[in-house]
Amino acid sequence: MASEPLQIDRLDRGVLSLRGPLTMENVSPFMNAVRRENAPTVILDFTNVPYLDSSGLGSLVSACTSCIKAGRRMALTGVNKRVERVFEITKVEQIFLMFPTLGDALEAFTNAGTA
Repeated sequence: MASEPLQIDRLDRGVLSLRGPLTMENVSPFMNAVRRENAPTVILDFTNVPYLDSSGLGSLVSACTSCIKAGRRMALTGVNKRVERVFEITKVEQIFLMFPTLGDALEAFTNAGTA
């Protein structure tokens, strides 16, 4: 069974908007997009991500770990209840910095620079 495609749009430096499920079939383009970002903070907008599978979750954890090792931050925005439940079940929710909306994340990081 073919999976829906994952579309990744670069909205701004360090801001990626994902559209579609993050699944095994979509891990490579996702990881490549995250690796290309060199901003101090990478924000992944999950507003249009309906679900992820175990491979998608693994790639997300890997991307977060890579950012941390490189001295960068990664944040997620717009995570729906279904995806959030996967984070809770697998006990990884504490490793992700999450914001309700992209605007909230942008505001938090902008204000962090001036605080």
